Amino acid sequence: MSQKIKDIISTARKEKRTFLLEPESKQLMKEIGITTTDFKVADDIYEAKKISKEIGFPIVMKILSPQIIHKTDAGGVKLNINSEEEAELAFNEIVANAKKYDSKADVRGVLIEKMVKPSTEIIIGVTRDPTFGPAIMFGLGGIFVELLKDVSFRIAPIKKKDAKEMIHEIKALPMLQGFRGGPNVKLENIIDALLKISQLSIDYIDDILEIDLNPIFAYENEILTVDARIILTEH
Repeated sequence: MSQKIKDIISTARKEKRTFLLEPESKQLMKEIGITTTDFKVADDIYEAKKISKEIGFPIVMKILSPQIIHKTDAGGVKLNINSEEEAELAFNEIVANAKKYDSKADVRGVLIEKMVKPSTEIIIGVTRDPTFGPAIMFGLGGIFVELLKDVSFRIAPIKKKDAKEMIHEIKALPMLQGFRGGPNVKLENIIDALLKISQLSIDYIDDILEIDLNPIFAYENEILTVDARIILTEH
């Protein structure tokens, strides 16, 4: 078990949170070897402009607050920001929207990350079955997971054979195999991620209730987690 992961969970516990903030979730993913978008957090406009210039445009900006889990609903996400001036406007707007959404929200800054090239979206997750414990989920990501519900499940822990079967069970598999000019994804990268998430769900079975990595952009030679959400158990 990783001390860094224990510290991240411990911080949330001390603040009586049953979920991790996005930077915490992404840091946890990096800790187990799953690649995520790089990010920094800006506390004010000046820092936002400096960080956005360092990261390089276009960028994405998201509100960071323990009270706001569904950032889009709160008007707390801005995409395709292409200049320092736009970053300043976006920062002000995001914070104002957050306060309007929840006047008591503890705004801890704005998360800034590089806007990455889109690709086929997949989802990897963990849900908790009351009888059998953690169940690993895989399927098409983004809006497709709700629209098509084309997903497969296995009870953790899973082996390589199980991960392969999960990928081949979804009807949309051709989307990952070069269908209509799309990327011919190296499936070993997805298998590796599924095994790592499975192990994480077992290692921290007392603490991690749900994991939602959605979307993950699947490119030919790598997969990149764009959004990560982790729900903790209630102690």
